[in-house]
Amino acid sequence: ACASLQSCFHRTEFMAQAVETSRCLFCKITGKQNASTELLFEDEGFVAFRDIKPAASHHYLIVPRRHIKSPKVLCKDDIPLVEELIKIGRAVLEKQGADMSNSRLGFHWPPFTSISHLHLHAICPTSDMGFMARMIFRPNSWWFVTADWLLDHLSSKTP
Repeated sequence: ACASLQSCFHRTEFMAQAVETSRCLFCKITGKQNASTELLFEDEGFVAFRDIKPAASHHYLIVPRRHIKSPKVLCKDDIPLVEELIKIGRAVLEKQGADMSNSRLGFHWPPFTSISHLHLHAICPTSDMGFMARMIFRPNSWWFVTADWLLDHLSSKTP
C-alpha cells in the first residue's frame, strides 16, 4: 500500500507540475509561444527580455527555460545556475548600454512573487528608480534579495 501511495503522490506531483508549467507565462515565453515578447538574449538554457513594468530605463528579466518555482527552492547544487543568470544579466545590461556601476541584480522572495518561475531582475540605473520601485526592489528586504545574497545563502546550505 505504501509503495502505491508513494507512486500516486509522485504521479500527482508530476501532473501538478505539468499543469503549472502549461499555464506559466515565462514557460510560454521561453518556449517561444508568446510572439509579442522580444528576446534580447537566448541560448539553450536561458532567455532575457524587457520587464513589462520597468523600474528604470534598463530593466530586464533573465529566465531559465527549465521551470523552477522560485529562488526559495534552490539548493547548493544550483549555485552554477544562479551564477549563469548573473553572468547573462550583466551581459544584457552591458549590451543595452547600461552603466554597471549603478545596477541591481536580484530576485523577489516568496511569497512576494508575481510569477512563480525563477527570474533574475537586472535593473539600471537604480538612481532613476521612483519611490515605489525603490521599495519593490529594496535590496535584502523580506521581499527582494540581491544575487550576491542568494549566492551566500545557497553556499551556506547543506547539500
